[in-house]
Amino acid sequence: MQYRQLGRSGLKISALNFGSVTFGGQGNFAATGKVDVAEATRMVDICVEHGVNMFDTADAYSGGEAEEILGRVLQGRSRELLVTSKVRFPTGKGPNEQGLSRHHILNACEDSLRRLGRDHIDLYYLHEWDGLTPVEETLEALQTLRDQGKIRYAGISNFAGWQAMKLLGAAERDRLIIPVSQQLYYSLEARDAEYELLPLAVDQGLGVQVWSPLACGLLTGKYRRGKTAPEDSRRISGWPEPEVRDLKKLYDTVEVLVQIAEEHSVSAARVALAWTLHKPGITSLVLGARKESQLLDNLAAASLRLTQEQVRRLDDVSAPDLIYPYWHQNRNAFDRLSKADLVLQGPAKRLREALETKK
Repeated sequence: MQYRQLGRSGLKISALNFGSVTFGGQGNFAATGKVDVAEATRMVDICVEHGVNMFDTADAYSGGEAEEILGRVLQGRSRELLVTSKVRFPTGKGPNEQGLSRHHILNACEDSLRRLGRDHIDLYYLHEWDGLTPVEETLEALQTLRDQGKIRYAGISNFAGWQAMKLLGAAERDRLIIPVSQQLYYSLEARDAEYELLPLAVDQGLGVQVWSPLACGLLTGKYRRGKTAPEDSRRISGWPEPEVRDLKKLYDTVEVLVQIAEEHSVSAARVALAWTLHKPGITSLVLGARKESQLLDNLAAASLRLTQEQVRRLDDVSAPDLIYPYWHQNRNAFDRLSKADLVLQGPAKRLREALETKK
């Protein structure tokens, strides 16, 4: 297992982490999985054996049951095993039992600590943007939790680029806790994060943990043009994420994935994970599994090495459209682009040159 530094913190985390979204299976989360304590214990054992040192959860997963199961499974284990959790989504019916207000953050953290059976959370994420709460109030609440020793680090998740910079700017200006990581959706199915969020991470020194790097199973090779999806898949079970905006591109991408998987004699899922680990700015991938076999296969992605030619094939087939102002920069600004700019523009330039060569 490779260990990577998390942003500008001194913390090193495994390139593959394990997420508990499949634990419990209450309410809408039943579509993701129904992993019980015994199954969760076996999966965590496997992860530890393979060098995983970070485990991800959230108070929203199965109404808090995922936190409870993860807490029971980690009880008595090494302090080297790190835990992330999150706050933002509703935890009750009251008007103040959601959001990123000081009131909700402090209460929610106490509840998460109780369910986890821990005295601190290693990395506490703001799970979603809250446009009604001043960022200063949110940061002051996180600062209070750190001062009390209840969290060690803070992060942001599912923020837009301007929202993230607003928060980071306020943190620096007011000398409050500065988030060290983003947790975001990024995969071969949708590379939207390359527009703003990954360049922001490279430029600002934020770590990046990727949730659902297999696009909730869409990149496993089970979903192919002209074939019926498995009956036990999340899509069939009613799980709405991710939104697929270009089905043709998805099928084209999966075909290339399958071809490269055959070249290595491995699964398409393993190739998709290895590609994501190759990309600039990525610290780690958060794996979710309902079966032991899935988990073992996914963990093997840490040792899969793709050739530059294979990475480029996947880059080209899944390339995001260059929306404005990126298409203008692509034509006119290549002499003065930074490493952050090239997260998006680098692959775009290669694709443009390849298309021009074919003319």
